[in-house]
Amino acid sequence: MEGQRRLKAAKVLLIGAGGLGSPLGLYLAAAGIGHLGIVDFDVVEFSNLQRQVLHTTPDVGRRKTESAAAHLRAINPEIQIATYDTRISSANAMELVRPYDIVIDGTDNFPTRYLVNDACVLLGKPNIYGSIYRFEGQVSVFAPSAGPCYRCLFAEPPPPGMVPSCAEGGVLGILPGVIGCMQATEAVKLILGIGEPLIGRLLLYDALEMNFREVKIQRDPQCPLCGERPTLHELIDYEQFCGVRGQEAPGAPLESDFEISVEEVKARMDRGDDFDILDVRNPEEWQICRLEGARLIPLGELPARMQELDPSRELVVHCKGGARSAKAVELLRQAGFVNVKNVRGGISEWASKIDPSMPKY
Repeated sequence: MEGQRRLKAAKVLLIGAGGLGSPLGLYLAAAGIGHLGIVDFDVVEFSNLQRQVLHTTPDVGRRKTESAAAHLRAINPEIQIATYDTRISSANAMELVRPYDIVIDGTDNFPTRYLVNDACVLLGKPNIYGSIYRFEGQVSVFAPSAGPCYRCLFAEPPPPGMVPSCAEGGVLGILPGVIGCMQATEAVKLILGIGEPLIGRLLLYDALEMNFREVKIQRDPQCPLCGERPTLHELIDYEQFCGVRGQEAPGAPLESDFEISVEEVKARMDRGDDFDILDVRNPEEWQICRLEGARLIPLGELPARMQELDPSRELVVHCKGGARSAKAVELLRQAGFVNVKNVRGGISEWASKIDPSMPKY
């Protein structure tokens, strides 16, 4: 009875109502969590339903926060749900996090992970971390004063575009269910004060091998946020920190001579201009949709396969949204390719502005 009272009194903030947020929301509501905040700015799409089991086909086009709240109240009519139909940012993160006891990170990008981590450390809130990609996932608990933070584990973000999102690289639909359930378990343990939480431990799950591994995490004395001499005392620009500002924003103004719009690419194709198109997405993405005449060399294979390209020819490079192709252009320029341009907005922009019949993913 005492444990159930604690659950009912608990206030949990869920960042994201997608793949990880779905099992998190379902099991937390069913467990009897009294107050649940849900932050998400997106709408439900058909492509989400493979893994985002909180939503159903009739919810397509509906706000994820609205859909999630409706389904969770159907499970637990007593739950109090606050929805925040907005993108969490440096401007609103402290205000969003402050009223809650525990924060659960169900996001899928590095800027937001660093943002959530920093806000939780600055406010002294436990942050239950989860991450998924293809057939692998990981879970940990970052609790200020009790153990390391996300920055202790990943001091620097990876180069932009090097780690595709779930939509780009694919994910086993069942995987977020497994990882999300483990995050929900950690939240219940923290609320009840039972068991041994994943503080200072990173749990790694491999669905293909069906095994779990554990890695110990130590607090980094040099961590700029939770180290012995912290230098970060407020939130920063996390898109700039991760090097992705503007790279996934289709339609933004072109910033250099090494970028080209989808409209210009289409016009040049219609005129019959002589140039090559390089697609640096993954083979799975190539199977969904492609540009006519394009050549596929995934970004990870590009350094070893540059000899397949002719540096004397004009080259236009694209990916899904522009981040990986921007990295490819940078690599090609360093290798001596001069006449090379990045298609801003990628094939997603092409599907939106040039060919609406092209499948989107």
